[in-house]
Amino acid sequence: MNCFLPKNIIAVSLAFACFIPAAMAQPKLNLKYKSSTVYAGIEVGSKGVKMSIIEVGKNSRKDGSFNALKDTSVNTDFISFTPATFAATLNGLTGLFNAALKDYRISSDKIYTTISSGVKIQADKEKKVEWLKNLSDSFRNRINEPKREVAVIDVIEEARLSHLGIVPEDRRYTTFLIDIGSGNTKGGYFPSGNTKDFKLFQLSWGTKSTTNAAEKRMGDDKTLANYNKNLFRVLSGDANNEIVYAVNISNAFNMSDYVAFSGGIAWATATLMYPELLENPVVPVTYDELMKFNEKLFRDYSSVSDKMVAKNSADPSNKDALAVAKETATVNKVFDQKAMLAGTALLLNIMRQFDGVYDKKQFYLVKNGQVGWISAYVNQSLATQ
Repeated sequence: MNCFLPKNIIAVSLAFACFIPAAMAQPKLNLKYKSSTVYAGIEVGSKGVKMSIIEVGKNSRKDGSFNALKDTSVNTDFISFTPATFAATLNGLTGLFNAALKDYRISSDKIYTTISSGVKIQADKEKKVEWLKNLSDSFRNRINEPKREVAVIDVIEEARLSHLGIVPEDRRYTTFLIDIGSGNTKGGYFPSGNTKDFKLFQLSWGTKSTTNAAEKRMGDDKTLANYNKNLFRVLSGDANNEIVYAVNISNAFNMSDYVAFSGGIAWATATLMYPELLENPVVPVTYDELMKFNEKLFRDYSSVSDKMVAKNSADPSNKDALAVAKETATVNKVFDQKAMLAGTALLLNIMRQFDGVYDKKQFYLVKNGQVGWISAYVNQSLATQ
C-alpha cells in the first residue's frame, strides 16, 4: 500500500487514512481483512482509562495494516490521587477489560494493559508512585490474573510507539509528531533514518495544565475576558520559553517537512473546525486558520455547539449531518470553552515555531491518534514472539 501526502485536502486525508482509520461507532466489530486477529489495548491515562480495539492484518509487520474497530474511554481523573479517583480508575480498568474479554470475546493474551507516561510523570512529581503499583496489584486481583503485565510506558517509548502507529511509512523520517495531552506534551521524530534512534520532544504543558495555570492567575475576576488575558500571559511566559527551547534543541525544523498534532485537543479542534470532514481521520490546517478559530472560540463559542453545527448544515436531517452533530456534542462534553481556548492557544504557540517565512511546514491534526500506540505495541509484541 503506497500512501502519499498531496496538497489537495481530501487527498491528504485519504493518504493518511491508509494508516489511521477513523474510529467506528458500531456496537459490533466489523472486520475488514480476510485474515486478521483482533487485539485490545487499555491505557490508564491522566484523565481516565481508554480502550482501543483494533484488527491487525496478517501482513501487519510488513505493511502496517490495521483497522480501528472500537474506541472508548471512562473519565476517572486518576492523577488527582484520591481514594475516590483510585476506585473509579480501578473500576474503569476492570470494566473495560471485562468488556473486551466477554462482550467482544478477545482472549486475555490479546488484551494489553498499560499506564501512560503522563501518569508516571505526575506520580513522580507528587511522590505517588506507590499508587501505580497498588492500582496494578488491585487490578490483577480483580480479574484473577496475578501474572498479568501492566506496563508503565516511559515517555520516550510512548512517543516512539505513537509515531510508528500514526505516521505513514513513506513519511516516517520527514514528520515531526507532537501529542498534546491533558497534563503534558510529548512527541518527536526519527533523525537517523531508522526507527531505533528517536529524538524526544516534550513539554510540561498540556491542555489541562495550561487551563489550570490561567485559572490560578484570575483572582476574583472570573470573567472569560480575564481568563483569556491570563491565558495569554501564561503562554507568553514560562510556557513560551519552554516551547522555544524544546523546539530549538529538537532540531526538528531542519529535519521535518510535516508537523502532525495528535491528542484530545487535536481531535476536538479538527472536529469543530471542519465538521464537514467528519470521516477524515487527519485534516490539514494552517497557522492563520487556527488563529481565526481560536478567536471564534472566544467571541462566538455558541457557533460550535452541536445545535448550531446541525442548524448550519445544508440538510439538518441528513444522516451525515446527524453524525456530525453527535460528534460535536461529544467534543463539547469533553472540552469546555476554557479548555478549547487553552488547547488551541497551546497549539498556536507550538506551530508558531515552525511557521517560517521561507520554509513553511505543513500542519496536520490527527483525530484518532489514541489508536496509534496500541497498533505499534501489538506489532512490536508480535515481533518478539
